Amino acid sequence: MFYRPVFHRGKNVVLGMLVPYLPKSPTVTFQRFGFHWSSTYNPTRTLHTGMPLMAKLLTVDEIFARRSLQDYLRKLETDYGECLKPVNNMTDQGGEEELRAKRTQMSRLAPLIKALETKQKEMAETESLLKDEDPDLRELAHLEREACLNDIHDIRQTILGLLIPEEEIDQSDLVLEVTAGVGGQEAMLFTAEIFDMYQGFAQHHGWAFDVLEHMTNEIGFHGLRHASASISGPQSYKRMKFEAGVHRVQRVPKTEKQGRMHTSTMTVVVLPQPTEISFTINPKDLKIETKRASGAGGQHVNTTDSAVRIVHLPTGVVSECQEGRSQIKNKEKAMKVLRAKLYSMKLEVETSKRCNARKVQIGTKARSEKIRTYNFAQDRITDHRLGKSLHSVGDFLLGEELLEEMNSSLEDFSNQEMLMDLLGEKDY
Repeated sequence: MFYRPVFHRGKNVVLGMLVPYLPKSPTVTFQRFGFHWSSTYNPTRTLHTGMPLMAKLLTVDEIFARRSLQDYLRKLETDYGECLKPVNNMTDQGGEEELRAKRTQMSRLAPLIKALETKQKEMAETESLLKDEDPDLRELAHLEREACLNDIHDIRQTILGLLIPEEEIDQSDLVLEVTAGVGGQEAMLFTAEIFDMYQGFAQHHGWAFDVLEHMTNEIGFHGLRHASASISGPQSYKRMKFEAGVHRVQRVPKTEKQGRMHTSTMTVVVLPQPTEISFTINPKDLKIETKRASGAGGQHVNTTDSAVRIVHLPTGVVSECQEGRSQIKNKEKAMKVLRAKLYSMKLEVETSKRCNARKVQIGTKARSEKIRTYNFAQDRITDHRLGKSLHSVGDFLLGEELLEEMNSSLEDFSNQEMLMDLLGEKDY
């Protein structure tokens, strides 16, 4: 079991006992797609250029009604037939891997497509019985029709989940960074609350949460200038990547005597954490410095060279760590952050070429956008990318069900965008 320590206003308060979150295993394995979609949901999205764009989150049935999807499925079936033909003199290894990937995808899709066609035929036969003169037969046909509708919806949903391409970095762990922005003391207090929220979110999912940096304010009040943490666990980056960006708080600070509303900001950065095998750094490109740690911690912190600063010379990227007393452990943590930063820079260059039209911003690109507002007076949290609002700021900051709900909506929308890009529909 986990106990969640919350460092807020100088007190180490144990909120309660948390049981690790264990999601139920579905009978069919597929990506999340449209679990909470509604045909009337019509959010406002914002591009990274700041241009508002009205669009709605489509239902599964609305997507299947599109001709582009039907054409795409027919093309996949044709390609699958070609893939099954024996290929002579296959010398291109890349072509062989692509062929194997197509076969694997269609071996999972083909039975579902056939099952969908069968159910649709059953549906047509059942609807003809609804006009029968026998009332008992009509009632039986009505029940059969409802069962067919549910089966068709489930099969369609599974097909869409299989069509969405999986991104390799979604299986990565991550490095989380939070930094106070505009608003002085209030911004630092808000940064501490957000950092605690993500610690609660990690515990809600049963992920490991390892603090790498924790720079508090030196004046005396209990806020947070900057902090970073390593988060590892199943789908941790996939679930956290939508949190990157500028978070804004609107509330009356306790130090405000005239009751005026203040607006403060803080920034969240989510960096995928690569493995040493998938991403290597040449040691010759590093400049490693040691120094005495500053801040609270007693004589040991101030009299030993435990703080580590690493500079990546080709890019100028810097990573520092002085959390622990051990110079070796601080170096390991600093290298972990540096590797994540360099890996994120590499991914940003690659993905910007093929995903520059993506409307739901994730990763480091979101840092220039105010993605979410926490309004305490109205007890409201609004995500500006979706135009979606939830209530109960206190419960949201626990990092449990409400944050999970917001993340799920963002993932649904991101899945829809990836699918529409795959179908060649830029405006929908």
